[in-house]
Amino acid sequence: MSSPLLDSLTTASKFFGITGSVFTVGTLLASGFLMEDDKGLLKPSGKRIGKIARWSAASWAAAAGFNILLTLANILDLPLRQVLDFQTLKSFVTQITLGQYMLFQLLVAIAISFLAPKLNRTGPITFLLLLTLLAIALPLFQSHSASDGSHALAVGSLIIHVLAISFWVGGIFALALLDENEKVLAVPRFSQLALWAAIAVVISGATNSWTRLNFLSAWHSAYAYVVIAKILLTLGLLYIGYQHRRNISLRLQSQMNWAKFAQLASIELSIMIIVLALGTWLSSNRPPLSIKDGKFDVAISVAGLPMPATPSLSRIFLLYNPDALFIGILVVAVALYIKGVAVLRKRGDSWPLSRKVSFFVGIVFIDWATSGGFGIYAHFAFSYHMIAHMILGMIAPIFIILSAPITLALRTLPQGRTPEERGVRGTFIAGLHSPLARFWVNPVVALLIFDGSLFVLYLTSLFGGMMQSQIGHFAMNLHFLLAGLLFFHVIIGVDPNPGKAPHLVRIVILFAAMSIHAFFSVALMSSTTLIDHGYFAQLQTPWVNDLLSDQRLGGSIGWAMGEIPILLALVATFILWVRDDAHEAKRIDRNTERMAAMGLPDELANYNTYLENLAQKDRKNE
Repeated sequence: MSSPLLDSLTTASKFFGITGSVFTVGTLLASGFLMEDDKGLLKPSGKRIGKIARWSAASWAAAAGFNILLTLANILDLPLRQVLDFQTLKSFVTQITLGQYMLFQLLVAIAISFLAPKLNRTGPITFLLLLTLLAIALPLFQSHSASDGSHALAVGSLIIHVLAISFWVGGIFALALLDENEKVLAVPRFSQLALWAAIAVVISGATNSWTRLNFLSAWHSAYAYVVIAKILLTLGLLYIGYQHRRNISLRLQSQMNWAKFAQLASIELSIMIIVLALGTWLSSNRPPLSIKDGKFDVAISVAGLPMPATPSLSRIFLLYNPDALFIGILVVAVALYIKGVAVLRKRGDSWPLSRKVSFFVGIVFIDWATSGGFGIYAHFAFSYHMIAHMILGMIAPIFIILSAPITLALRTLPQGRTPEERGVRGTFIAGLHSPLARFWVNPVVALLIFDGSLFVLYLTSLFGGMMQSQIGHFAMNLHFLLAGLLFFHVIIGVDPNPGKAPHLVRIVILFAAMSIHAFFSVALMSSTTLIDHGYFAQLQTPWVNDLLSDQRLGGSIGWAMGEIPILLALVATFILWVRDDAHEAKRIDRNTERMAAMGLPDELANYNTYLENLAQKDRKNE
């Protein structure tokens, strides 16, 4: 039983750590996104904000280091002075998952405190921002026990909630550091981001509260009263945010009363800090538990959701267990795609219906394989896991790639706010043409990631370990999707590609992919040992009689579902090859006609003349 002093120190340490991490997000966001840049280079104002990031990251690092000690003391139920043993600390941060995540967070905070003041380009600042968000999110995967139920929903909604708050609160903090001239450019851009963040905060917060207080008597607890107070304060923040947007839309920026804006922002930031304090208290205290029948449920404890009934066609189509983190990613993707189409329509341009339908179908397949029937059954049988894998890695990516999201982004992303600024679109283009992007779109690299990762994942201990945890399962699904998107973008992508390979090379890569995939599938079908290292055995799935037979069935499913999309991609590549040759022939014909009309020899005549000159030189040399 931990002491009240230790509990108070833990809550205070978490509060300062959360505040430091949120302010770090805000300063990096302002330096790399809100402030004006000069073709990707930070201006003095951006560098000034970057230097402030040093101190927010340093405070975050100090709190993160202290929080490791306090967390270990709580886990071991020992006084703080007794956990200062080096071997004990080393074991915690190297062998325990939570300790590893907390150590990663500490190292990221230290790195940012050293690097942020020294960087002078928006690209590295953006990378540090993404690294900060990852460091904030990782420990949250351990914030909800799988045995409490609704694991994917609770963890995912909490991560979305915390990251959205980081953008919202951190952005307000960053605006407070700017002068009036800097606010003129920063406020309108942040206003758009804050709207999205506020929506995410409300929806994810409501979802998370429902998962933790999902029975009537829970709403009479102290935990619930703090949740209600947080809800009321959030509503107040939404009202202030509405006033900000109203002032921006109704007045010219040059006519705005920046003193009044700063006063309102100060009130908003003060309320946000109180909300952070309430959130810290909630994270340090366990929500009330409902006692149903007291029975231990193996499925809920291991997989985080109850054991589904025997698979049937209706259950595969109708069962749904929301994976909030994947749903959040899909919602953002859909919102951005719809936003892009709306921008085109407002401009008077059109976007093909086939691409809209293709994108929608791809999103549905992804959701089906992560939260729908196949996503649910994938936790309990290897054969269904392989179906979900094939949908994520083979089927959904084809539809997403054919919807041309990169082309849509290039046509609709906002330009720089000044002639010198690179802007969102310019940064996106710079990323597409960067050496790193050229490396990823190399056909051999795409093939190694697409097929080579199968052997690394399934023929080592990695698969069984990743299935045991929420973050492992999420990372695995995300890898399947991204690997498929990269591979099919390289092979049949309609979007711009900085290193587009010749059609013959793509065909060779496809044949290699078919061969490698077939070899992997045959290896699974002929396996004599289980590759999950006991994961499916501990679930005791009643409708799986033989785990080895189910594993071999998964291999055959992977072979069948994997070869068909590759064959379709092979046919599509042949068609694209023929079309490109036809377009090239038409181009040559048009060029010949144009040169003939001008009285000039065409390319073929020039080439024949060149050969004739070479022949004459050879005859003279003889």
